[in-house]
Amino acid sequence: MAPNKEIMALNACQGCHSGVKLDFDFTMAFQPIFDTRTAAVWGYEALIRGTGGEGAASILNRVQPEQRYKFDQACRVKAIELASRLYPEGAGKPPRLSINFLPNAVYEPSACLRATLAAARKHQFPREAIMFEFTENEMVRDTGHLQSIIEEYRRQGFVTAIDDFGAGYAGLGLLAEFQPDLIKLDMDLIRGIDTSRARQAIIGGLMHIARTLDIEVLAEGIETEAEFLVLKAAGVSLFQGYWFAKPGFESLPGLAPETERAFRQAA
Repeated sequence: MAPNKEIMALNACQGCHSGVKLDFDFTMAFQPIFDTRTAAVWGYEALIRGTGGEGAASILNRVQPEQRYKFDQACRVKAIELASRLYPEGAGKPPRLSINFLPNAVYEPSACLRATLAAARKHQFPREAIMFEFTENEMVRDTGHLQSIIEEYRRQGFVTAIDDFGAGYAGLGLLAEFQPDLIKLDMDLIRGIDTSRARQAIIGGLMHIARTLDIEVLAEGIETEAEFLVLKAAGVSLFQGYWFAKPGFESLPGLAPETERAFRQAA
């Protein structure tokens, strides 16, 4: 009899059998993503924090190369665990939970999802509400492998996204290889867009590409109302940044009071 597919995947996953255990604790902060089409929270991005509220760098600097797999897995479980506790019950379809992952820490896509799926089942968190985003700032050594990851994640019902689009090692070349459900525009493209014809032209081109490929666009790092208004006029509907709300340590913040009126008037 042929070996069970799940067992074969497990045997293929080096990270399941190797790697050094984490010797530090961490937790998460959550930053909301707002949708102008509904004037409501679309989702929350889970951001790494120290247990005392320290920034992500204080934790990431402690991750050794041999700990990358276990850290990646622990981040997924921690995000789902905290979100399931914080998300309001009985509120209908929950906001999406955006989780960053490390493509180079995924050995075999289906095997490396076991902990994620187990956490979702344990905490009764719908998998269709989970979005996995990978950053262009991490060089993708094998685009074919990344394609297989995205295909498996979609098969399991997850949303996929490219973070920091327009920065890092790839860009349009990476988008040509495969198309995620969503791209998050890098904040360097956003900063000062209200006074930059070049940035406005680039974003306009990216919006045309995204519409052609049926890809959702999210603008992150919004810090001013002027940036928001220009991007909204360009066709962006999803927004994230300090102008809307700062990350909440182990909490789900709402819209910043000082921007709520402007946001709702423009929605």
